[in-house]
Amino acid sequence: MALKHPEFPSDCVEENGNLLQVFLDRARFFGSKKALYYKIRGEYSGSYSWQDWMRIVRETALALHSLGIRKGDCVGILSENCPQWTFADLAILSLGAVTVPIYPNASLEDIRHIIEHSDIKAFFVSTEEQCRKLEGFRSKFLPSGVILFSSGSREEVLSLDAFREMGRLHELAHADLYEQSVKSVGPDDLATLIYTSGTTGAPKGVMLTHRNLIANYQGSFQRIQIDERDSVLSFLPLSHIFERLAGYYYQAAYGVSIAYAESLATVAEDIRKVRPTIIIAVPRFYEKTYARIFEKVKSAPVWKQRLFHWAVRIGTRTAQMKIRKQRVPLWLGFYNLIAKGLVFNKIQRAMGGRIRFFISGGAPLSKDLARFFYAADILILEGYGLTETSPVIAVNTIDDLKFGSVGKPIEGIRVKIAEDGEILTSGPCVMKGYYRNPHATADAIKDGWFHTGDVGHFDDEGFLHITDRKKDIIVTSGGKNISPQNIEGRILADSLFAQALVVGDKRPYLCALLVPNKQEVLQYAKQKGVAGLSYERLLEHHEIYSWVQQRLEVRMEGLPGFERIKAFILLPQEFTLAAGEMTPTLKIKRRIVMKEYLKAIDELYRKTDAAWTTRK
Repeated sequence: MALKHPEFPSDCVEENGNLLQVFLDRARFFGSKKALYYKIRGEYSGSYSWQDWMRIVRETALALHSLGIRKGDCVGILSENCPQWTFADLAILSLGAVTVPIYPNASLEDIRHIIEHSDIKAFFVSTEEQCRKLEGFRSKFLPSGVILFSSGSREEVLSLDAFREMGRLHELAHADLYEQSVKSVGPDDLATLIYTSGTTGAPKGVMLTHRNLIANYQGSFQRIQIDERDSVLSFLPLSHIFERLAGYYYQAAYGVSIAYAESLATVAEDIRKVRPTIIIAVPRFYEKTYARIFEKVKSAPVWKQRLFHWAVRIGTRTAQMKIRKQRVPLWLGFYNLIAKGLVFNKIQRAMGGRIRFFISGGAPLSKDLARFFYAADILILEGYGLTETSPVIAVNTIDDLKFGSVGKPIEGIRVKIAEDGEILTSGPCVMKGYYRNPHATADAIKDGWFHTGDVGHFDDEGFLHITDRKKDIIVTSGGKNISPQNIEGRILADSLFAQALVVGDKRPYLCALLVPNKQEVLQYAKQKGVAGLSYERLLEHHEIYSWVQQRLEVRMEGLPGFERIKAFILLPQEFTLAAGEMTPTLKIKRRIVMKEYLKAIDELYRKTDAAWTTRK
């Protein structure tokens, strides 16, 4: 239960305020308490208190004003997650200016589009490497308009420390400027432009206001309570609205301390060091964690494997009774304690040992995956939303949970299902519109309802279920409508499969591009005596193909014939963000990957058709 303070009401009614007023209120209340943590030489020895945070934001805001940044101007941030990201963001918002985040691994083409489309006047960057990406655009910014978070060797670029000194000097001549600027920001003023990087189409600038974001974290808090005793590890990109709202604004609004992961490669280590109570991640994180657990189990002695599977059976049975709110028999409770002590506690210790819950969003989470972790006494609360909805629309809670659903809508918004199954929503969290794109805005918001493009339904208990993206539905040449995400989720429930993409639109049957878990493949090849081949050749070997096919068929059990995978290609490399094959929330860009592998897919269908003809 959240702590309640007389000066700091847990309901946080701020409908007519702005994000800066919320932040300043919290910073004054928590004062010298540590707010932000970061690594120095591999350890989390660096920190900023709430007072530090507030002072740095003030100095940075005044420096921006001295440059010429005014209310409504766009200012960019090109950086990995770090405390300085929040300093820049809150400083921009203090002036009523607009934060325009760009993913740190964005292409030059995307950077150019965003700079030109939003007319960015200044830029915060994390490193000299990021700074070099802006070389061709410097003439578009105000003089001294590129600020480097770290100290650099470029004379024409200011470090954040030097920039803050400018702010301190500016304040000497403008004593009340900061307070007046914050007061001038209205709830319906634009706070941020977030350029969507979806699975299809060119990025569009989503306009979100202070009211949008405040209403969203308030509504989320009514479903999931957090407080100053909590801590969160931030590793999803702050450029994405999921981390920005759920891992930053929401946490700061309720006094939660935030630690920043060194990089995606160090997340597992960082979790052990920070020992957070909350982790916010996308399904890929849970899939990889699940795969690592089963890799260790498979390499363990037979008795340990049996113990693990026994513990999972006991945990699953206990979890099912808890979900149904049934009384757990004493004998089962006793066995569950043994399972925790001998098996599940080790998994929890690897995650720091203090986790209250995980939050999953950005893509569908496998029901089997959620059930496994719940059986291991690790709670994943799946939610749903879009950039255009600030983002949360619905979320499961600790006491109101259903696997396979994305929970119930948060407080203050309306959700309904259109005749064609599309999910529609309205309320204070829906965006102001797409920046400089009235046609796209009119297509998305009709009669006050935002059209999500997702297909779903409510069950009898009010839980929302997402079945597919409207545009991602596969229609076979036989006229069957198929949801590829449901099938891909089934496939990924097996630790053998790292990634899966189902294809078959306008084709007679379904095929798939599969990326197997390399360690499992190599281990199996060793058992079968074919380990001497290169990994690429190994994936073409009939022994490996047959083994993968057997595992795949198990995942297809229960599906009608037209939803089963008839043939597949095994790929040696995972789809990556750097190659432009995935979104920042690690969803596969279906059309881009299909275009990239079109020749291979055509050849697969040609061979499969020929094989079928021969059999007939």
